[in-house]
Amino acid sequence: MGRVLAIDYGRKRCGVAVTDVLRISANPLETVRTCDLEKFLQEYLGRETVDLIVMGQPKTMQGEESESMRYIRPFLNRWKKLHPEVPVEMFDERFTSTIAHREMLASGMKKSKRQEKGTADAIAAVLILTGWLERRV
Repeated sequence: MGRVLAIDYGRKRCGVAVTDVLRISANPLETVRTCDLEKFLQEYLGRETVDLIVMGQPKTMQGEESESMRYIRPFLNRWKKLHPEVPVEMFDERFTSTIAHREMLASGMKKSKRQEKGTADAIAAVLILTGWLERRV
C-alpha cells in the first residue's frame, strides 16, 4: 500500500503532507516553492510509493470554486498528463489556513516560528489530509 500525499497549493508556496504507509496519520512533509512543486513531487515519487494525491480545493463560502482554482488547474492538467498513474482527488480546503494559524497559537508556537513563511502551509496540508482520512472512516 502506498502513501497518500496532500498539497495545499498556493501562488508562492505549497504545503505538502503525507500519510504513513498504513495511512493512519498525516504528517507535514515540506513547504515547497510553487515553481518547484512538480520537480519535488517527481523526486519524492522516485523514493516513495504514492497511490493518490489529495489537492486542496479552494471554495467560496457558497461552496463554489474560488478564484484560486485558475492557478491550480494548469498544474493539475500538466500533472495528469505526466503522471496518469497517480490519481488526484480534490478535497474542500475551506478554513484550513485559518485553522492552521489557530493551531499554531494554541500549541504555544513561538512568534518567530509562526512568522516563518511556509509553517502555516505545511499545517494546512496536514489538515487537508487529516480531513480526507477522516472522511474515509
